Amino acid sequence: MAFKTIMVQLDVDTIAAPLISMAWDFAQRHEADLIGFCAAEPHFVMPTGADDRAATKAMWSQLEEIEGRLNCLSEEFLSAVNGSNRASWRGEIGNPTWQLALNARAADLIVTGSPMIDLVVDHHRTLDTASLILAAGRPILVASETPAPVKAESILIAWTDTREARRAVVDAMPFLITARDVVIATVDNGGPAPRENVADVELFLTRHGVKARSEVLDSRRSEPAEILLQIGQEIAADLIVLGGYGHSRVRETTFGGVTRSVLQSGSFHRLISN
Repeated sequence: MAFKTIMVQLDVDTIAAPLISMAWDFAQRHEADLIGFCAAEPHFVMPTGADDRAATKAMWSQLEEIEGRLNCLSEEFLSAVNGSNRASWRGEIGNPTWQLALNARAADLIVTGSPMIDLVVDHHRTLDTASLILAAGRPILVASETPAPVKAESILIAWTDTREARRAVVDAMPFLITARDVVIATVDNGGPAPRENVADVELFLTRHGVKARSEVLDSRRSEPAEILLQIGQEIAADLIVLGGYGHSRVRETTFGGVTRSVLQSGSFHRLISN
C-alpha cells in the first residue's frame, strides 16, 4: 500500500502554517495529492430574556465569521502549496470531527495537529481526536506539538495483540519499509505468550523487507504507557505506531490507557488506527 491521497485537518482558530508545511512536505515525498480540510459550526446559547430575532442575528454573525475564516484558510493553504494541481481545499460548515470523518472517504491518511491537553475545548470549532480515531475508518497521523517533517527513520510499534494493532501495522507499512530501525515493543502483563505473538509480528515485517526487532517489557517496572514512551525516547523514535482504543472508550477514559497517554505525548508523531 502507498499513500496516494493525504488529508490535512486544520482547526478554524489555530495557526495553520506549520501543519500545512509539514503535510505538504510529506505529500511531496510520497508523491501524493494533498487535501486541506477545515470545518466549524455556529453554536449559540440563548441569553435569558432574549427574543428570537437576537438569537437569529447572533447565529448569522457566527456563521459569517466561520465562512470568513474558512476563506482565509483556503487562501493560506493554496498559497502554501503554490497553487499545485496536486492540492485541493475543502471547507465545511458543520461539526469538525464528524465532517472530517465523512470526508475521510477521499483519503488514504488523515493528518491532524497535536490535541490540546487540559484545556476547555469547544468541539464546535476544534477537532475531537479521540472520537475521530473511532469514526474515520482511516489511519490518523497525529503530528507532534512542533510539526517537524515526518522522517520516520526510527519507529516504535506499541504492540498489543488486538485487531486495532494489527490494522495499525498494515496501515503504517509505507513508513515501516523505509525506516532504518523499527522496534516492536510489547508489555508483558501476564497475558498469553507475549514473546510468541511479538515474534510473529517481527517475522511478518521482516518478510516485507522491514528492518524490525522486538522487545518484551516487564509491566512491573511502571505503567505500560510510561514504559512504551520511555522506549520511544531511548531509540529516538520519530514515529509511534499503535492501535487506538483496544478497550472500550469509556473504560479508557475512566482508567487511563495507552492510547490516551500517547495522544498526550506531543514530542512524537503518532500513527493511530482503529
